Amino acid sequence: MRRILLAALASTAMAAGAHAGVVSLNFEGINSTYPSGYAFINGYYDGGVSSDGTSGPNYGVTFSANAQAICLNSLTVVCSNTSRGGLAPGSDKGALFFLSGNETTIDVAAGFKTGFSFNYTNPTGFASSVEVWSGPDGTGTELANFNLAMTPNGDTACPGYSAAFCPFEPIGVAFSGTAHSIIFGGVANEVVMDDVTFGSSSPGIPEPATWVTMLAGLAGAGAMLRRRRALAAA
Repeated sequence: MRRILLAALASTAMAAGAHAGVVSLNFEGINSTYPSGYAFINGYYDGGVSSDGTSGPNYGVTFSANAQAICLNSLTVVCSNTSRGGLAPGSDKGALFFLSGNETTIDVAAGFKTGFSFNYTNPTGFASSVEVWSGPDGTGTELANFNLAMTPNGDTACPGYSAAFCPFEPIGVAFSGTAHSIIFGGVANEVVMDDVTFGSSSPGIPEPATWVTMLAGLAGAGAMLRRRRALAAA
């Protein structure tokens, strides 16, 4: 009986381990206060600090100099023209954008496999693209690329949030090989990204399916143990 229980727990641990390398950035806490301005991300996710002096988890992830954290609107706060529309608790105060140049780059020192994903808003429909590269700073081999379609306009899609850039929609891509950089290309100040996720083609971590698998396995193991005990008692 004990061996059966351990086997069931091992299978759920393996399901969780399949997602252990997934990292998702929600851009919360980069701006020193809320509401606030638009801090440059700088070394926030690389053991350093943002232009506001804030620091986050050290994921070994660096951004080009123009990458900023935009302040997102709530029903009571207006600090930009962008909002999650009440649909992303815990990821509703900050997001990624750039105000200069025609692209911004993310480097991941350790690299990542399987897929890449994020949520985004592009209500103006300006041409925007995403490239996944095997080397840093968009070098090496291009592993994937895709365009960002136009999204709904928040003036009608997110009433009450005073934000044309709302709602955000998910997008992702699977690829083979190991990636070390991402390039977001497009028109400055026209696309906003959030929940940037390395290692999965679905934005956010952990993926719901992982927890469903784990909970189902644990519940089954518990039920099995109870049945065994009942039979022994009888």
